[in-house]
Amino acid sequence: MSMHLKSLIASGFALALLSSSAWSADGGATRDDAIKMVKAGVAAIKSEGAEKIYAEITGKDKKWIKEDLYLVVYSLEGKNLAHGANPKQVGLDLIGMKDIDGKAFVKERVELGKAKPAGFWQDYKFTNPETKKIEPKEMYCEKLAETIVCGGVYK
Repeated sequence: MSMHLKSLIASGFALALLSSSAWSADGGATRDDAIKMVKAGVAAIKSEGAEKIYAEITGKDKKWIKEDLYLVVYSLEGKNLAHGANPKQVGLDLIGMKDIDGKAFVKERVELGKAKPAGFWQDYKFTNPETKKIEPKEMYCEKLAETIVCGGVYK
């Protein structure tokens, strides 16, 4: 193998590694997409009202969905107020909900929201609405008044 070819291959690997944070592994939404959507959701709730935006999120309005990314909103007590993938969860107290590994992720999310209101990332496992498989997920959340607005991407 020529030195030039080796250099090209090495450059290709380096470029792939550098750009991996820009795209998710399976071509779904990115971490940046999640941050932008959560910030847009928070702004819309502030300007247009919770009732309207929660209905849009739960009604799967296209502006609150991008590939495998959707918004959810929880009260600080763990009650689901809006869910972009599973409207059956809206209105339920999910504070004790656990992922496949036994992690009480809603309780953790509420605790993180109280401790880090400016925004945080949370890891857990959840069913991907596109693949229907349980996959590792990272959720970006921001506290808004007595709620937590979140959007997550699958790893």
